[in-house]
Amino acid sequence: MGERVVVRRRRDLPPDAPAGEPRHTDVLGHVVEIDDDGVTLRTRHGDVVHVPADVIALGKRVPPPPAPRTRRRREDDRPAP
Repeated sequence: MGERVVVRRRRDLPPDAPAGEPRHTDVLGHVVEIDDDGVTLRTRHGDVVHVPADVIALGKRVPPPPAPRTRRRREDDRPAP
């Protein structure tokens, strides 16, 4: 529990879905629960998403998100002396 993972799930597309419509979608988050019914993740926005076991195509651990980047100041942004 608590691991950061990505879960790829199959989408249930109707037969008349447009060509090129993605057949899978990814859910990225921290594991809240794993059981026979599937996996429950908490996304970075705090949403709790349950992915049923029968639609999971694959899942794997992923590294922590990168640290926030600091904004570099451009030469024009520097205050006048």
